[in-house]
Amino acid sequence: MTIRIGAEHPPIIRTVLIPNNTQASRLKGGLLATILVLTSLTVLAYGIDYLGFRYRVASNRQPFGSVTVQSYYAVGQKSGKTEYLFNPPRAQTCIHAVFSHAGYAPCWYLSRHSEQRTDI
Repeated sequence: MTIRIGAEHPPIIRTVLIPNNTQASRLKGGLLATILVLTSLTVLAYGIDYLGFRYRVASNRQPFGSVTVQSYYAVGQKSGKTEYLFNPPRAQTCIHAVFSHAGYAPCWYLSRHSEQRTDI
C-alpha cells in the first residue's frame, strides 16, 4: 500500500514570518542611547557636586554640618520577642552636598533618617 501526498493534504513545511531586523536594531539602539544619556547625566551631576564640595572645603565655606542621631540595637530573642537597647543621642558629622563624599553622608539624608537601627 502506498500513500500519496497530494493536493488534499496540507503541506508539512509552512512559511514562517520573521520580524523585520531594522525594527529590533532601532529598539536596541534607542535603549542603548537612553542608558548612555542617563549614565552620563548621573556622572556629570556627581562630578559637579564633588567639585562644589571640594571648593567649599578649600575655601572653608562650611562644607560640614552636624545632625543629632539616635541609634539603637534590636536584639532578637529565642522567644520571638525583640529587645531594644538605646544608645544616647550623638551628633554625627555630615556634608552639605547632594551625594556622599569623603566618607560622610549628606545632611539632607541624615536629617530624614535620624534613627539608626542595628539588628542583632
